[in-house]
Amino acid sequence: MQKIASFTVDHNLLDPGIYVSRRDGDITTYDLRTRKPNCGDYMDNLTMHSVEHLFATFVRNSEIKDNVIYFGPMGCQTGFYLLTKDVPDERVLEITMEILEKIVSYDGEMPGNSAVECGNYRNLNVDAARLECARYLDVLKNRVNDFRYREA
Repeated sequence: MQKIASFTVDHNLLDPGIYVSRRDGDITTYDLRTRKPNCGDYMDNLTMHSVEHLFATFVRNSEIKDNVIYFGPMGCQTGFYLLTKDVPDERVLEITMEILEKIVSYDGEMPGNSAVECGNYRNLNVDAARLECARYLDVLKNRVNDFRYREA
């Protein structure tokens, strides 16, 4: 059986940051790596789920909303995938940082926090999402001059 592309990347070399994971025609998969893989510092499910709800809501209400294919957590609990169509890398980085800033300062109700809207609605916490996004935003702000995107 052929290995999938993401399994050919040495995850021991990945640091928190944003990476182009793959390009499939006009669709780009971004690896929003919030934690260093294989270091024991993983997001708990509450944090992952909470960031997913807020980031997905903000990105699907942003200027690129019609170009967002998917946003969701990595099973390894070290980040998220963002798939977009026809959006320049630089713009994705800018919008990602804008959304992180919005989440860090967000003081409202968690979107999708009812049994009708979510299959695990009790497992959401705005403060957990704010903390994770503040941590990740700090990483991106400090590394943005080092690189825009690195191929993972």
